[in-house]
Amino acid sequence: MPASQSVVQGIDPLGRFCPSLVNELRRLNQEIIRPCLPPELILDLDSTVETVYGDQSGAAKGTNPHKPGRKSYHPLLAFEGQSRLNLNAVLRPGNTHSSTDAADFLRQTFRLLDEHKVKYARFDKGFGGEDFYSLWEQHHIGYVGKLKWTQRLAKEVGACRYWTRYVDEEWIIEGICLIYQATSWNKARRVAIIRKAQVFEEGQGRIVFDSDWQYEAMVTNLEWEPIDLWRFYNQRCCMENYIKEAKNGFSIDRIATGDFKANGLDLLIKLLAYNLFERFKRDCCEPVHQGYTIARFRLEFFYCAATLIRHGRSILLKLARDFPSRYVWKRIEVRVAQLE
Repeated sequence: MPASQSVVQGIDPLGRFCPSLVNELRRLNQEIIRPCLPPELILDLDSTVETVYGDQSGAAKGTNPHKPGRKSYHPLLAFEGQSRLNLNAVLRPGNTHSSTDAADFLRQTFRLLDEHKVKYARFDKGFGGEDFYSLWEQHHIGYVGKLKWTQRLAKEVGACRYWTRYVDEEWIIEGICLIYQATSWNKARRVAIIRKAQVFEEGQGRIVFDSDWQYEAMVTNLEWEPIDLWRFYNQRCCMENYIKEAKNGFSIDRIATGDFKANGLDLLIKLLAYNLFERFKRDCCEPVHQGYTIARFRLEFFYCAATLIRHGRSILLKLARDFPSRYVWKRIEVRVAQLE
């Protein structure tokens, strides 16, 4: 495998002089993941911050929770919620909002998926707006997205009296649905509200103070109960683990070059490697290994124990002759050979 510096030197001119390569990589990615996709997809949408340490083109100061004030990129990512596979990605400057160009990004993703049907979508409160919601509705895709808790929304929720209680234990969880129209929307939409509060025991009674309620709002076009919408949305939190794996295992946050287009190409190559590893685990590994991160996989199969010994004037590195997962690895090798 070529040294990382050689790869970087190759990506830089490719990004500048081969603009079609980006689309070819996206199509290649679809060919790799297509056999692993479920019949009906759950599209999870999110963005992440990649801090830069230099004057890379396209980098800008924006929201950066880990390194406030530093320049960054703000890539947009789409994952499939059941299979953990990356569907599409695009690199953006750091001063873009989460929802910037999100509608165009989704249209591109739908074209790439072709015959695969997206049934549901989930997104956080960074995404929104009339064009964004209308796009899901035009494609008949059921969506659940967090909604910002504004004073106007809080006033309408405060007037609601008939809450349904779903959990009545140490924590109380209640829900209600209302038809609400934000100022930027062209029409009213269904909004599910979940509120929860911790119960305090007072002698033989149980007390909940009005100030203890924590509220969450979700906009949706699904006719589900508020508790079902809330639980379905909360499953989206797994996407944070997918992004963490892409960063820690495949270094999507390590900026390769000073050129914006080349860095966008680098992002797609690394996410392609992420999907190849997911495909490898499904096709060649045993069920117990299919939840492994690449760091754990390397530790179990590739890292070799050794002892450093000083003998006379020489220093010897004695490698272990065997490792605990040897026979498991042999079975993996057989499955890889059967793919050829």
